[in-house]
Amino acid sequence: MTFKVAITNPRGTSFEHENVALSQIDAEIVPVFADDEASYIAQVADADAIIAGLKVRITANVIANLKNCKILQTTGIGFDRIDVDAATAAGIPVVNVPDVFTEEVADQAFTLLLATNRKLIYCHQMATSGKWSQTIAGIGSVPKINGKTLGLVAFGNIAKAVARRAKGFNLRVLAYDPFVTPEAMQELGVESATLEQVFQESDFISAHAPHSKATHHIINKRLFDMMKPSAIFINTGRGPVVDEEALIAALNEGKLAGAGLDVL
Repeated sequence: MTFKVAITNPRGTSFEHENVALSQIDAEIVPVFADDEASYIAQVADADAIIAGLKVRITANVIANLKNCKILQTTGIGFDRIDVDAATAAGIPVVNVPDVFTEEVADQAFTLLLATNRKLIYCHQMATSGKWSQTIAGIGSVPKINGKTLGLVAFGNIAKAVARRAKGFNLRVLAYDPFVTPEAMQELGVESATLEQVFQESDFISAHAPHSKATHHIINKRLFDMMKPSAIFINTGRGPVVDEEALIAALNEGKLAGAGLDVL
């Protein structure tokens, strides 16, 4: 009996790697193209397995309409696009890929840190608009990175990779993560800290927290008020972890020097 695997991906995807991975079983890959929940349900209702995409969330309603599903798979680290509680109640395991894009996202976090600190976008805009000679007059302060403090919010695989990069810039590294022991952090030369200490003491803050009910808007006005006005905030984790309106207000009020955001 063919095992039906529904995969949400952009049109034109070849599914080359998926076909190789599933070649050992009698599996049929069924591409799913849906922009709304009703269309999504109609296409995945009889699937044996679902690999989730970006456009449609696997809500409790979607799960309630699944007839044969034995597993739900997200293609990344985060699984906030799947209602895990509803899946658990239905007896359907939810799995992720905990080691995907670890080094790439760490590179992105450090790219944003460097670009924001060095005011790269401003300099680029001045150069391309023919105003390069006026750049210095408007650039303001560009603090050095060497010897400063980097604070990490969460200390999973990506944050650990960022911490390794930070050592090359002679940065002191702090990290907040209630699920990681201070001893585990010390092995990488990282100091365990409270969330408040991270925001009070850091010159750069890099957020890597997953999104959940517990972390929704965990980074908010209270914490932005604690930051040094010269500090920079970076987020490559999940957008809803940050109260975006509070971040915008903090930037407008000069409570931090800048933000580099990979997620909104």
